[in-house]
Amino acid sequence: MQIGEVSERTGLSLRTIRHYEDVGVVAPSERSLGGFRLYTEAEVRRLALVRRMRPLGFCLEDVRALLDVLERLPDTAGGPWPETDEEAHEELVARLRKYWVQADGRCEDLRRELASAEEFARSLHGHLAQLLEAPAAGVKAVR
Repeated sequence: MQIGEVSERTGLSLRTIRHYEDVGVVAPSERSLGGFRLYTEAEVRRLALVRRMRPLGFCLEDVRALLDVLERLPDTAGGPWPETDEEAHEELVARLRKYWVQADGRCEDLRRELASAEEFARSLHGHLAQLLEAPAAGVKAVR
């Protein structure tokens, strides 16, 4: 598929997709005869994952490293582990666990921020309700 369809499917702008290509996060699998970037479902999945990582504040190096870890895992159909070496397998588990712990911690931080933002929005609602319910003392009605 061309970059426009990838943009629609992932919610990323064309500029962002091109930036991710420039920094080595994802690359089109090929180019059309006219030079248009062509992407496969695998690249769309990579970009969707990157989009989900953005709110958690992962830097591009972390994104690339996590994508590397995930590419080394067996496919979802239960394929074989690409790492047959036990030490390599343990390293893969440790790296994935590190990102899971970071993501989980950042989600918790976002939950606290959201709770604070919601409390603030409720307080504004309360102030507005007071203003709307109270008679306008000393304010003349404009006709």
